[in-house]
Amino acid sequence: MTVFTVNAVEVLTAKELTSHCKLLSSEPEGIDGQYCIRYIQGFIDGAIATDARVMLNAENAISKSETFSERAMRTRMPGRSDLSRAAKLAGFCLGDPLPIREVVNLVVKDLNAHTKEEPAMEVVYNSLIKNYPCR
Repeated sequence: MTVFTVNAVEVLTAKELTSHCKLLSSEPEGIDGQYCIRYIQGFIDGAIATDARVMLNAENAISKSETFSERAMRTRMPGRSDLSRAAKLAGFCLGDPLPIREVVNLVVKDLNAHTKEEPAMEVVYNSLIKNYPCR
């Protein structure tokens, strides 16, 4: 049997994201500005949501078996405290409340200073870790 490696999604490069983010200050409501903001916001939301579910699954596997209803509640409705604990797994802690535009501005600054050709997700992730370390 042959197994083929397939990339399901084309990787967005830091250079491509930077091209959208360059228009953020002059046209924040434009397509490129919104693309920049929503990419970074989506990255953050995805990291925290994924880590919350992984953390809860791992804790449950160690502690006990659960009913279908308990599992449904745990996996579909992580609470605020679960998301906060999970943020530490992501390696960055944003705090609450924090305006998304403040976060985006710092990430964009790091994107603009970036010169290597690599995936945007790596540059965004490293920027979040640098600018918002967990204490």
